[in-house]
Amino acid sequence: MLKKTMITAAALCAFVAVPASAQVSLGVVNGSDPYAGPTPTYNFDAPGAPITGGAVRTTSPSGVAAQPYGSTGGYWTVGPSDGSPGVLNLSSFAGIASISFIWGSVDTYNTLEVLDRLNNVIATFTGSDAALPADGDQHDPATNPLATLTFSGTTQGNIGGLRLWSSQNAFETDNFAVTAVPEPAIWALLLLGFGFIGASLRGQKRQKRMRLKLA
Repeated sequence: MLKKTMITAAALCAFVAVPASAQVSLGVVNGSDPYAGPTPTYNFDAPGAPITGGAVRTTSPSGVAAQPYGSTGGYWTVGPSDGSPGVLNLSSFAGIASISFIWGSVDTYNTLEVLDRLNNVIATFTGSDAALPADGDQHDPATNPLATLTFSGTTQGNIGGLRLWSSQNAFETDNFAVTAVPEPAIWALLLLGFGFIGASLRGQKRQKRMRLKLA
């Protein structure tokens, strides 16, 4: 019950803060084989990842999908052959500071959307934001980066999921590592959000009194 209350309140507070697009950033570093990033929360080696759409593969069928550089076991792929879009549901987290993942063989036609808890798009990134050139090279560490989404402000408490699109085969990913916001920080976000709400309501009351005086 406490966690549900925190999630609901954090989402409510997020809507009175600055635009979320200003609070989401994408950073990339060259990928590595073997993988050397954070411990994955979801690596698709076993069932259980909260995904819909796309497909989990363990092989690299030609012209369909290729296992990301540094990935082992299963990986998640989205595209015309495997289904697009695909969604990773992250609503079970009360607050998220960052998400990192392997973005395999980056192509210009890959699109990543960050969703809030009401499934609104709050940030969009394409393959060209993750690699230049985004030419789909399957062996270059620069086009198989470890990508990290970083969230700030009240956006941390309003992340509902990631939606992946690809108009051609394919958008391949693996090793999603979610860094959760500690509960004390979530409560701080809630207090900040409630402060915004209180200020907004007080402003509305002042405007109403002004209109009544002028009437």
